[in-house]
Formats: sequence, C-alpha cells, structure tokens
Amino acid sequence: MPKAIVVDDSRTIRMILKRVLIEVGFDVCEAGNGREALEKLVSEEGAVTLALVDWNMPEMNGIEFLVELRRQPEFSSVKVIMVTTEAESGHMSAALQAGADEYVMKPFTKEILKEKLQLAGALSYASC
Repeated sequence: MPKAIVVDDSRTIRMILKRVLIEVGFDVCEAGNGREALEKLVSEEGAVTLALVDWNMPEMNGIEFLVELRRQPEFSSVKVIMVTTEAESGHMSAALQAGADEYVMKPFTKEILKEKLQLAGALSYASC
C-alpha cells in the first residue's frame, strides 16, 4: 500500500485529507508543520511517496519544507501537492518552481483532490 503524509497545522484539514487518501488506497501519517514532516519522512525510511502540504504553518512553512525536501536526493521521487488558501498566481508559481507537482486551493472538493492526485502521477485512474 502506498504511503502519504499530510502536513498541515489544522487537525481538521489533516483529518479531511487523510480520509480521502485512505479512500483511494493510501496509508497515511500526519505532521503539524514542515519540520515535523521532515523528521517523519526520515523515520519512514523512504516509504512515503506523496506529501500533501499546507503553505502557512508554524516552525517551518510549506514552501520551506518543499525547498528542504527537494534538496535531499533520497526524497526526489516524493510527489508533493500544495493544499493551501494562498490563491495568488505568484504563490502557485513559487510552489511549482520550488518543486511542487500540483497545487490545490482551499476549500476543495474530494473530486478536485482526486483529480490533482492523478495529475501529479500519485494516483492511477483505476483507483478512483
């Protein structure tokens, strides 16, 4: 079973995202900020293949997490989808340039999230 991490300081958003990911076949772990997420990725020893990441978080925000993740070769294949309220096109461009595979704006629907998972290559069409 593929493994994903949901990185968001909102417990409610983590719960919503986790529910959708489990529904489409992922095992899911969670982190409340980027620093915690990096620690979990290391402890999972390469098992995590997907990260859904909020932009605005304490300690280490989503873009800082993304930059640090992409600096580490052992995480180069992890698909990253930014899931955020940041709606400006500059934010989207910055995330994609930093290495995000897709970008989802809150609020989102389950269908939009599934579509973005497919576009990022994290979900096969058969899983839907």
